[in-house]
Amino acid sequence: MAVDGVSGSSSSQMQNSRNTIAQNFDTFLSILTTQLRNQNPLDPLDTNQFTAQLVQFTGVEQQLKTNEFLETLMLSGQNSAKADAVSYIGKQVTASGKTGSLTKDEAVFWAYNAPTNIANATVTIKNAQGNVVYSETGSLKSGPGTFRWDGIGSDGSPLPEGVYTIDIKGTNSAGTGVNVSTSTMGIVTAVDFSGKVPMLTVGQNKVALVDVMDVRVAPTTPTPPPATTPDDKDKEEDQA
Repeated sequence: MAVDGVSGSSSSQMQNSRNTIAQNFDTFLSILTTQLRNQNPLDPLDTNQFTAQLVQFTGVEQQLKTNEFLETLMLSGQNSAKADAVSYIGKQVTASGKTGSLTKDEAVFWAYNAPTNIANATVTIKNAQGNVVYSETGSLKSGPGTFRWDGIGSDGSPLPEGVYTIDIKGTNSAGTGVNVSTSTMGIVTAVDFSGKVPMLTVGQNKVALVDVMDVRVAPTTPTPPPATTPDDKDKEEDQA
């Protein structure tokens, strides 16, 4: 697990600055003491000059103390952010985006939100190379829903594990085009601290904390509850 190197470099620079100030201050006091011992009693040194220098040294020392406090505060914030990110492990998250990870053990689940009823919806799934591997048509009701894909292509053959993207488009009853927002769902298995911000590992995806829209306890079953697909909604309406 990589850790941001800012803390190490800033601490080293802070210590070097503190050592330099201490050395300069000792030299200044040594020179000042020598001057005071050898000054002409009839023409003493100007006290305003070395007093001003003392004030400057004090100001620099205070600035170093302030920087040290800010550094400690920053490290505390970083540790808090890391602890918060680690708490996501084992949780089911929903994050903005179109990508999802297909594994040999679990199907891919995406969440979507239709702004209105869609009479003719088309779900398209592409592989990492951008090739369409699966498509499905049906109708969608307005509101949130989930789409489950078991990794079987349109030709009926199973597809390899990897990252896939989904796109849902369609038209309403008036024939007007409707875009459906989608988001990825999955279980957080790890947290990557190698970058500037913690990234949650969901399958083969990396998800930033700022992109997480929903967090909940992971289902007790290996996969989330059965999703509602366009065809399933049509069957429910026929049974009703």
